[in-house]
Amino acid sequence: MAQSQTEGRFDVHQHVTDQIIAAMEKGAGNWQMPWHRSGHALTRPKNIASGNAYRGINILALWVAAEANGYSHGLWGTYKQWQEKGAQVRKGERSSVIVFYREIETAREDDPSETETRLFARASRVFNAAQVDGFTLPAGELEPAEDNTHAIDAADAFAAATGAHIEIGGSMACYRPGPDAIAMPERRLFTGSATSSPTEAWYSTLLHELTHWSGAEHRLARDLSGRFGSDSYAMEELVAELGAAFLCAELGITAAPRPDHAAYLAHWLKVLKADKKAIFTAASAASRAADYLGSLGGEKERMAA
Repeated sequence: MAQSQTEGRFDVHQHVTDQIIAAMEKGAGNWQMPWHRSGHALTRPKNIASGNAYRGINILALWVAAEANGYSHGLWGTYKQWQEKGAQVRKGERSSVIVFYREIETAREDDPSETETRLFARASRVFNAAQVDGFTLPAGELEPAEDNTHAIDAADAFAAATGAHIEIGGSMACYRPGPDAIAMPERRLFTGSATSSPTEAWYSTLLHELTHWSGAEHRLARDLSGRFGSDSYAMEELVAELGAAFLCAELGITAAPRPDHAAYLAHWLKVLKADKKAIFTAASAASRAADYLGSLGGEKERMAA
């Protein structure tokens, strides 16, 4: 099994974790977490060279950097990548840190005659499109749409394609492992927030519960047995929140802040401060959940809509 280590003196795990903790603590008073965005809709950050969306912890790290610096676009690249596009990073601009891993074969400590694969975490420094000169964003690139009717249609198709059993009614949204069902209150009971509509709040919550649903034993087999108030329960909630945020960004829906963050925030901060890799684990699990849900047909339906 691959093991993970940090390469070099710069502790990229600690650096990224500290940035995320600071953002979480800053937004604690109004339930604004780093996966929400004031003033701009969130999109998945993309790399300027490959055109691919970033994954896992790098999504969250770049969302935090964008919010801290007021960047409204989600295109990022290294200094060299921007140069290759004919653009120039402005003098004095500060980079943002992302993480990538490379595999190295090393001798096993318990048996030097055998080898094992180790993953070494390395930091890469990237710049946002707002930090460069000589680059023109393509028309409409990463700009939020004013009319999100298409996004809502896509979210309906996405949820339906998962095949999850969703029961509408009651006053509480939750995933119930026993009957393997999701309970969702009626849409009229959602009030939205300063940054999201009531309809977006409903879909944001549904995507949260679908992320929980993905963790069932016969699906991704995450541990869903933690009791309310425990660190394990709180971390599954963090996975669900991140998974919902990643999916909202893909579908063009604004993720709604949830008042119940207050019940989990202390646990999240406790775990993240004690374990510098905890947020990496949660973001990785959230990415796997989003990918899994998309693989059930939701992504195909969304692209066809």
